[in-house]
Amino acid sequence: MKKSLNKIAKKVISVKTILISKSGEGFVDTSIKILISVIIGALVLAGLYTLFNTTVMPSVTSKVTSMFSYNG
Repeated sequence: MKKSLNKIAKKVISVKTILISKSGEGFVDTSIKILISVIIGALVLAGLYTLFNTTVMPSVTSKVTSMFSYNG
């Protein structure tokens, strides 16, 4: 009986330390970082388009144009 109480006490202490711990990274933090990086990348790409006033990736542009110009 005493062994099982010691195991339970150890588990309670480990759960308590995990809950009190302030280290780590949550899903919200990671998703915000990804969202910010995507927005900054889009802004940089839009700035390059505006600055050079040309198509950066002509093969992608031609493929997308051919996909949407379906006359069938």
